[in-house]
Amino acid sequence: SLCAAGEPNLSYQELKNLKKGNVLHIDVRERWEIDRFGKIPESINIPLGELMEALQMDPMEFKEQYNQKMPSKSDPVVFSCLAGTRSKQALVFAMSLGFS
Repeated sequence: SLCAAGEPNLSYQELKNLKKGNVLHIDVRERWEIDRFGKIPESINIPLGELMEALQMDPMEFKEQYNQKMPSKSDPVVFSCLAGTRSKQALVFAMSLGFS
């Protein structure tokens, strides 16, 4: 299940369309889930338990750790997980940090 602030629930097709643009897709599942169920193409894995810290990192440190440019607070970001509960929590976390 996928979450974005403007559209709390996205379909897979909507995500594919968004990914044609400049959207950062953060998968908040645990690493063992990625190993077991597979990685979503062009997503980065930041487990929910690391997300608050990750979104407050120094941009250089973020790039080093996740091999991806750190999103600015106005960049489009989509969160995903297995059932939608964690991605909704991730959305709340990000918005509490000032992400729009």
